[in-house]
Amino acid sequence: MTHAAPLADDVRADLALDSDAPALPEESGPHRRCVATGTVARKEALLRFVVGPSGTLVPDLQARLPGRGLYLTASRAAIESALKKRAFSKAARGAVEVPSDLADQLETMVAGRAIELLGLARRAGQAVLGYDQVAAWLKANRGGVLLQAADAAPGGRARLAALAGERTVVEVLRAAELAQPFGRDHVVHVAVAAGGLATRLETELARLAGLRRTGSES
Repeated sequence: MTHAAPLADDVRADLALDSDAPALPEESGPHRRCVATGTVARKEALLRFVVGPSGTLVPDLQARLPGRGLYLTASRAAIESALKKRAFSKAARGAVEVPSDLADQLETMVAGRAIELLGLARRAGQAVLGYDQVAAWLKANRGGVLLQAADAAPGGRARLAALAGERTVVEVLRAAELAQPFGRDHVVHVAVAAGGLATRLETELARLAGLRRTGSES
């Protein structure tokens, strides 16, 4: 017989503050509540922050800093809501200094984290670039995730996306960003082998998708 893991103390505290909060499933794993929207989600999908000694909000993307975590949905709408509601100060039960350009800072940080992970995949021999090499990996079932430059022409992207089948296709990073881990100036297509690095990269890119401005917002 299995036993449900107890909920983390900070989740219980958040739930206690909100009598209308939806109940979490008993065996849901590590979940946290967004301070702005009240949405409960896997903590890996959210952005974690701590309050520094000076009362300044500090992003903790890798969830390594000590202190009680404050979690936020990875979207510009959630950030705007948090700033408007002073949600971080309310959750921390004290004054918290939050930069007005928090959304832009987070977009830059998350993009950098994704590029770093892609670099790790390259050095581990778990990533290839270029249309032909990526297509070969997809045909041989070696590619677990297909990354394509968001600012590239749609034709080539569509052909490889069709070849990817049910594999994850992400079009969030720009060509110059995809190129950085490979020492190039411009890369459109990258395949990453299935595994832990690919999973972490998918999570980071999903967070970036919520933070990245669209063309109409730039």
